Amino acid sequence: MLTKIYNNKIFRFLIAGGVAFLINLFLIYWFIDDLGFNTQFLKNVANVISIEISLIASFFIYRIWVWTGGDWTIRDVILIQLPLYHLSAGLAVLLRVFLIFPFLNWLGISPGVNTMIGVLVGASINYVASDSLVFKPKNKTNETEMYYPEGLAPAFQMDGYSHPRQSRDNYAVKTLSIVIPAYNEEDCIESTAHLISERLEEDKIDYEILVVNDNSKDNTEAVLQKINQENPRIRYINNYYPNGFGFAVRCGLENFSGDAVAVVMADNSDSPDNMVDYYYKLQEGYDCVFGSRFIKGGKVIDYPIHKLIVNRLANLFIQVLFGLKFNDTTNAFKIYRKEVIEGISPLLSHHFNLTVEMPLKAGGFQVKTQGNGQSLFIYSSLYLVRKTPF
Repeated sequence: MLTKIYNNKIFRFLIAGGVAFLINLFLIYWFIDDLGFNTQFLKNVANVISIEISLIASFFIYRIWVWTGGDWTIRDVILIQLPLYHLSAGLAVLLRVFLIFPFLNWLGISPGVNTMIGVLVGASINYVASDSLVFKPKNKTNETEMYYPEGLAPAFQMDGYSHPRQSRDNYAVKTLSIVIPAYNEEDCIESTAHLISERLEEDKIDYEILVVNDNSKDNTEAVLQKINQENPRIRYINNYYPNGFGFAVRCGLENFSGDAVAVVMADNSDSPDNMVDYYYKLQEGYDCVFGSRFIKGGKVIDYPIHKLIVNRLANLFIQVLFGLKFNDTTNAFKIYRKEVIEGISPLLSHHFNLTVEMPLKAGGFQVKTQGNGQSLFIYSSLYLVRKTPF
């Protein structure tokens, strides 16, 4: 029943419209409250800009997730589909900008309520026009054809729920590698490395901690040299790529020596206990284990509210765009078997978008909740699977 509802085109359309609404709402408040668009003229300008951005965002969500037929050629998207989509939404936009928004603003209605009314007015018009005009396949054979962004097709063409895992003679993880990107972390990197090593040694887990010094300007490298002398299993390398989180992680993933690797932040924001949880799940034969800060058992501490809002909107957008159940894709704290890292390489992202690229390439999805309340998202990789299904 739930699967039938999820696959319903109208349901997906409404969800996608809700994401576009959230984008629009965020932009409206940002322009008016933060950028000072307080006059009537500037409010109209803010409304037009936010509408256009959310309109383009909704186009690609609909194009990828709701109406999957048609071509992804630049000519078709830019010269045909986008103009037709703007045309289909034109009536709603005109009503909203020149009638609904000024009238409700004159009545003193908040921009949020104004935006909601505009969405409701235009939703039915957009659906009918999109279904019959904009995204209508050229022929019936294209109705279920789907084109994915470069590098992601193998993962999204896999049905993560129905394919059983194939047998593997030996899936034990003997050595666990921890990759930590570090830029100007002289004040915390020693504490982070020691806490992780102590927790792993407590469970007698063979490990290496590889810190990638991202060309730090402070004494991070000197601290790392000291740590390495005290514990040879904590080593470091200097990032040979340009500066940036993604480049530093990529450098670490090219140089770890264990059977599996976890990406961990240098500020001790990731729990060593969860690293041990991840390790034992891999020992059961899983290929990747991802945690979430936003499910039962997870939490965030001292997270600035504006960053939290952006985080949830970004993750919601990714969920809707790719049809995922995982709700914390942007979190870097994930663990992969070595063969999975080899399978998803080469990695292309330069910065924090690497945290999204890696799980998207890794494959299908499944959720498990541990009996102790610690919730883990378990991913079945396209590259390494075992016979027993989830």
